[in-house]
Amino acid sequence: MSRPSSSAPLRSFFIQVGEIADLAALTFRNIFRKPWESKNFLQQLDEIGVRTLPVVSLTAAFGGLVFGLQMYSGFHRYVGLGSEAYGGPIISLGLCKELIPILVGLMVAGRVGSSMAAEIGTMRITEQVDALFSLGADPNRYLVVPRAVAAFLMLPCLTLFGDLIGIIFGAIYNVGIMGVNGTVYVRNTLLYLQFWDVASGLVKAAFFGVIIAVIGCWQGLKTEGGAEGVGRATTRTVVIASISILITNFFLSKFLPG
Repeated sequence: MSRPSSSAPLRSFFIQVGEIADLAALTFRNIFRKPWESKNFLQQLDEIGVRTLPVVSLTAAFGGLVFGLQMYSGFHRYVGLGSEAYGGPIISLGLCKELIPILVGLMVAGRVGSSMAAEIGTMRITEQVDALFSLGADPNRYLVVPRAVAAFLMLPCLTLFGDLIGIIFGAIYNVGIMGVNGTVYVRNTLLYLQFWDVASGLVKAAFFGVIIAVIGCWQGLKTEGGAEGVGRATTRTVVIASISILITNFFLSKFLPG
């Protein structure tokens, strides 16, 4: 009985990377081709953006509270009494550049990415995707392009909204609950938080949106095996998209201007 080759997992990994890259390249080309699925695109804007606002709001609020708590504790313990008012810029910088984009990306991957995989996977196993081919329609232009463009546009919007919520709740904890000097806190935050600190987080979010949409659609189009296959596709989408977001975040943090 032959043993499986030790290089099989590595080969499978590169094959999957190639499939994702091919789908991403095809999707990019189809963005500029007419006709455009405007109705489907508007539905995806609503699904990815408006319907995700509650979970983003809750996540950003408690992210801001926790980050504000830790900054207050750190300044109070290691810098000294009264220094807590100078934690505002650090809280805002950490939220805008790192924490909020990652949290929003992970939340959207769990909520929207899995939904994309399940929806397209169900269409795949019920042969609706094959029916699109039979009718002369391109499944990539009909299914993938609207989702990818909507995610690319809405993730930065959700991140900007999350930045605002996180900064407000970080200030609520420090100023409202712990009694930090509000004038100094706000003045330093506005003084040291720069435009690029916010913009870099929005650039990351745009990348995360494309990653989530492409991986969700890729898993959906690969689905086979009935309901069990749909379940596997949704699980893989969340896992692969989440890991990809964390890896991509490191490289974007490394190479984007500081």
